[in-house]
Amino acid sequence: MKTVLTNKNISIRTRRRALECYIEPIFMYGCEAWTISKQTQKKLEATEMWFLRRMLRISWTAKKTNDTVLEEAHTTRLLISKIGKRQATFFGHVMRREKLENLVTTGMLEGKRSRGKQREKLIEGLTDWLKAGKSLEAIEATKDRKKWRTMIAVKQGT
Repeated sequence: MKTVLTNKNISIRTRRRALECYIEPIFMYGCEAWTISKQTQKKLEATEMWFLRRMLRISWTAKKTNDTVLEEAHTTRLLISKIGKRQATFFGHVMRREKLENLVTTGMLEGKRSRGKQREKLIEGLTDWLKAGKSLEAIEATKDRKKWRTMIAVKQGT
């Protein structure tokens, strides 16, 4: 895809569309189960900017800010919000099923906790992304499918 994405004869809009259709789905495979920390979020944003810089043929040594690159590409940063939307949709599906996946996702399994710093849970990252406050609020919101979809849509619009 490098020859298509870096071809100056193809409009930037078409090249961006090719990136969204062919590269991003491969890149985001399985993102519904990722726990995204601040460090992971920075890496994902850097990867998104790397794609755009390659597409615009901007050298990594060129002193162009990310904002100017985004302006040239006529876009904004969308990757993190796309991943958040996919995670929220999947989380709502799992919570409405009320099976084993529900117990695993919410972390309500019996047993001892491991030593050291505890790993971040999917629900904690999701409540941060949705700015829902408490994880219990998010879990309760998943029961009402229309309410959950509007929560996701409102967050997607920001």
